[in-house]
Amino acid sequence: MSGQNLVSAIPAKPKKGKSGVVIPNAPTFSQRLLARLLWALLRLTVATLRYRVRDPHGFLVRKDISQAIYCAWHNRLALCMKLYFTFGGERRSKAGLAGLVSASRDGAFLSAVLGCFGVQPVRGSSSRRGAQALLELKTWADRGYDLAITPDGPRGPRYIVQDGAMVIAQVTGLPIVPASYHLKWKIQMKSWDGFQIPLPFSICTVSAGKIVNVPRDISDAARMELQKQLEAELRAISHD
Repeated sequence: MSGQNLVSAIPAKPKKGKSGVVIPNAPTFSQRLLARLLWALLRLTVATLRYRVRDPHGFLVRKDISQAIYCAWHNRLALCMKLYFTFGGERRSKAGLAGLVSASRDGAFLSAVLGCFGVQPVRGSSSRRGAQALLELKTWADRGYDLAITPDGPRGPRYIVQDGAMVIAQVTGLPIVPASYHLKWKIQMKSWDGFQIPLPFSICTVSAGKIVNVPRDISDAARMELQKQLEAELRAISHD
């Protein structure tokens, strides 16, 4: 399936501006302020954590991968940026990181948080602005950026990988790296994803799973099999 066909296969329920481009909700002043406060609290909390790293497939020491798509469950967002910048080391793209964020009002807040970490937010999902977001992600990948996506976001179901990660990997040609962590002490919210908030001085076990490569000329059936493999790998390294 070609990149153009993949783009057209992603639906969007657009609210268009005069130019015909779907305009995502921008962060409000209060959201930007709250994002800055949350960023500061996270920095204080993560400084107290004790870390362990599990990398059974040797991803962090591989020299043959210059860019990647990092996939982590939606409920692990709290520490994802910190862990990327801390443990990525020489494996991180020198260009930077672009992350897929919903075009909704909640996504506007998250995009403000990502901005505090120096991450480029790309706004869209399968239900809104999907095709435009895919094209923007491809552009950031072409500039040398790593990409990040929560494959069960933004609305779930929890721990079910949606099509987006596989489509992005097929279009960009970048390998998918399953990533997760386990917190010994945490607060788990009663949201759809069971969002996890780290508690100070907890032990955080960081895990990198087996890389998934999606060929550009792969069939739909084969891509679905790889999607199942990605989901199984993410579940295996996420110990709830």
